[in-house]
Amino acid sequence: MMLTKRDKAIIKDLNKFRVMDRDSIAELHFSNLKNPQYAANNVLLRLLRDGHIQRSTAYIPYLYFSTETQIKKNSQKIFHFLAILETYKEIRTLGKIESFLVEPKYGKKGIVEPDIFVNFRKTNFFIEVQNSIYSEKQMNDKIERYIDLYNRGIMAKPFPHVLIISEHRYSFDMDTPFQLFQTSSFKEFYNSLLPVKNIKSNNTIPLQNHKIIIKSGTEIINV
Repeated sequence: MMLTKRDKAIIKDLNKFRVMDRDSIAELHFSNLKNPQYAANNVLLRLLRDGHIQRSTAYIPYLYFSTETQIKKNSQKIFHFLAILETYKEIRTLGKIESFLVEPKYGKKGIVEPDIFVNFRKTNFFIEVQNSIYSEKQMNDKIERYIDLYNRGIMAKPFPHVLIISEHRYSFDMDTPFQLFQTSSFKEFYNSLLPVKNIKSNNTIPLQNHKIIIKSGTEIINV
């Protein structure tokens, strides 16, 4: 059976995110149907049977992988990639995503490898999704590698804002030539940028093309 447009979109997402759970696939590709999970099950079973995807039944709901994925079915990185997927789903509910890359490479080994590069509402972000707690030294070393990437000049200006998503707050003992933020979720970060409510009119100022200065300096984010 020839692959449908939706089949190809699912496989493309599996290649991008490395691993996806059934419910996320249903949410992203079958939300227009009456029973997304049932429809997703049928399509995924067909794709699995025809050898287009892989599956692990060790998790509930089941996890799916592309045939190109090298990740082991019991790898601890599975939870890391699922956290990246959750961040993607969260961001897409808040506004238009122009680009979303998972673990993009910007040079040889040793150069920082962000978990995510995303262009959200015409603003570029590097995002670190931290499931586990790193030492202060590890996080400072990671930010130093972002500074090195900035100094190499291989990224188009302005340099992306760096956003760390973690329940833990880190202390950084350096000045950065880019904006650095910490938050427990992208939605929390986004909400912190929302304009205050106009009490007189009881209306909220529109977000489109609204500019908010994040912290002292010249950097501005369009939200």
